[in-house]
Amino acid sequence: MATISQIQGTGLGLKRELIPQIQSLYGQEQLANIHFVEIAPENWISAGSKAARQLDWFVERYPVVCHGLCLSLGGLSPLNVDFLQQVRAFLHQYKIPVYTEHLSYCTDGFKGRQGYLYDLLPIPFTEEAVHYVAQRIRQTQDILGQRIGVENASFYVAAPISEMSEIDFINAVITEADCLLHLDINNIYVNSVNFGFDPHAFLRHIPGERIIYSHMAGHYRQTPNLLVDTHGENVIDPVWDLLEDAYRLFGAFPTLLERDNNIPPLGVLMHEIDKIADYQSKASQRSTAFQHAAELMTG
Repeated sequence: MATISQIQGTGLGLKRELIPQIQSLYGQEQLANIHFVEIAPENWISAGSKAARQLDWFVERYPVVCHGLCLSLGGLSPLNVDFLQQVRAFLHQYKIPVYTEHLSYCTDGFKGRQGYLYDLLPIPFTEEAVHYVAQRIRQTQDILGQRIGVENASFYVAAPISEMSEIDFINAVITEADCLLHLDINNIYVNSVNFGFDPHAFLRHIPGERIIYSHMAGHYRQTPNLLVDTHGENVIDPVWDLLEDAYRLFGAFPTLLERDNNIPPLGVLMHEIDKIADYQSKASQRSTAFQHAAELMTG
């Protein structure tokens, strides 16, 4: 059974086309830096027997985390309690210790209908929204019987009514809901370009003690001032710099490579996973050196 403490090191989002490649290379040195994998429960709940056998194979060999797609924490429709009960049973069945969702909404709530919009849209950054979303997160945690992590989302048009900054909104929600943070490094960078703020200054207001794990991903540059979070490109240098800064601030937290589109062979993805592992190793070395220096000063 995996526990939260076993979610560490570097991970990979588990896509169907990657499964046979991982299975064929399992145990070989070139996959040494895959320490955990991530799945979307919507894609695996009630899946067929072949998928169930594949998931059994991974659960026996890797810690698994769940990252949801459709809960719509900021939506107008009531939370889908039936779905959450399915998620709870799924987490228990496969002994999955971590469930995260996006701090956004993806349902329209029109006349009480649960209509999915197939996109993650921004929540207005208001005090009213803080209380509303935090209550829905607490309800989710009560149903699941565990704390969840919420991910800072990318967006392209600001919500029409906002009273606070994005980072103040995130912190207020996390504090009131008493939940964890699923930190997406690329989303910080995407939003910083789209809305003109300093991503490194944003990082300095992150509650590091709340980070459960993080995402690294690539994006598409549509114009110089508009980035689209596609998860279909290589991670670029400014996002790597942001990850290094985050490790410097908070230590080397678990980090997963998220690649959902234009997926290359596993060997190509391993270059980025190995790079994450290298950044983590350097961060650990810095921390060890600092602790040693502090001991010498106090000794």
